Amino acid sequence: MGKTRKIPQRMCIGCRNMKNKKDLIRIVRTPQGDIELDTHGKKPGRGAYMCADPDCFKKSVKSKGLEKALDKSIPVEIIAHIEKQIQSISS
Repeated sequence: MGKTRKIPQRMCIGCRNMKNKKDLIRIVRTPQGDIELDTHGKKPGRGAYMCADPDCFKKSVKSKGLEKALDKSIPVEIIAHIEKQIQSISS
């Protein structure tokens, strides 16, 4: 009998639901302090996971969940840039 593999679970910082890691997107604060969308989930740095839903992103910005998760204040320009990237992924 083969072992069943555990599927990694992560919590979306917008809607706070647990989902499979591969179903979420990752936003990362790099060691240099930049905030980027991590499309492959392999970039080094502190990461936060969320659904590829613009509404979840808006919730995380409004509640400051993204800033808390990344432990850094995020300028409006970067928030707008990441929001555009998430909208292009979700459409």
